[in-house]
Amino acid sequence: MIARRNRFQGRTALVTGSSRGLGLLIAREFADRGCRVMLCARSHEELAAAESKLRARGADVASFVCDLTEPTAPEALMTAVHERFGPLDILVNNAGIIEVGPAEVFREDDYREAMETMFFAPLRLALAALPDLRVSGAGTVVSISSIGGRIAAPHLLPYVAAKFAHAGLSEGLRAELAQAGVGVTTVFPGLMRMGSHTAARFHGQPSSEYGWFAAAATLPLLSMDAARAARAIVRAAERGRPELVLTPAAKAAVRFQGLAPVTTARLLATTARLLPAPGTRPRRDVPGAEAAAHSKLPRWATVLGDRAGRLLGEPRPRSS
Repeated sequence: MIARRNRFQGRTALVTGSSRGLGLLIAREFADRGCRVMLCARSHEELAAAESKLRARGADVASFVCDLTEPTAPEALMTAVHERFGPLDILVNNAGIIEVGPAEVFREDDYREAMETMFFAPLRLALAALPDLRVSGAGTVVSISSIGGRIAAPHLLPYVAAKFAHAGLSEGLRAELAQAGVGVTTVFPGLMRMGSHTAARFHGQPSSEYGWFAAAATLPLLSMDAARAARAIVRAAERGRPELVLTPAAKAAVRFQGLAPVTTARLLATTARLLPAPGTRPRRDVPGAEAAAHSKLPRWATVLGDRAGRLLGEPRPRSS
């Protein structure tokens, strides 16, 4: 592996939610650019596997197991970074959860969990990292929101509510931290082929919800290769871009909403009517890997996403 010389060469990056999926790919990109990288996630086994993969590429990498929704996690995480690498230069707030289902089946706790994971945790961690970032000379925050943080897709309400909040936080931080020389890049990814359909949790009629979500997150015309997305994200952060929207479909949706917001709202309402109803006996919290076993979606429709998921450590779909 040959590290590419850039302004992040020799810097320290912390990437949350980096044991698998997009977070792992972003961590790999920073490592390939000569960064020291701290991984962070909840699972010790998954982190050990991710760390091993990066070390095999010659990366200077360490990992720290923690639950970012715990109020004490940011301080503990920053201490781990300082003890292993010294001051932090780059923070990537990537950790997230996806819950899919109609509005009727979600409870207040679902929204609280989403907000804790995708708003309050990034907020606390950004505040904890600010003293380092202000004096870094290359201080950078990368906020991984979602196209769902710009357009409220139906059947994803806890997710989109938290992503809207995260996007607002990120854009506000950019304005306030610019005078301190800290760059903030807000990323709005569309659907990516990385196996997220097996890691998501499904409510209502899980097998039916899995069918539409897995297809959308896998088919090439709607989704993007996650490795290419990770390269674009790190490149945008290096160049100091304020915002990055990923996938042609997401870019088109954002432009269309800007030009025709009322029509966009009507299209979203029509889409919601076409999605599965809660059912007579709604189920809750079914993992995607389990929902796949009962879905009528043909396996060929998710082959690209399943392949990416295996490479990136996502759960494997169960057979019926």
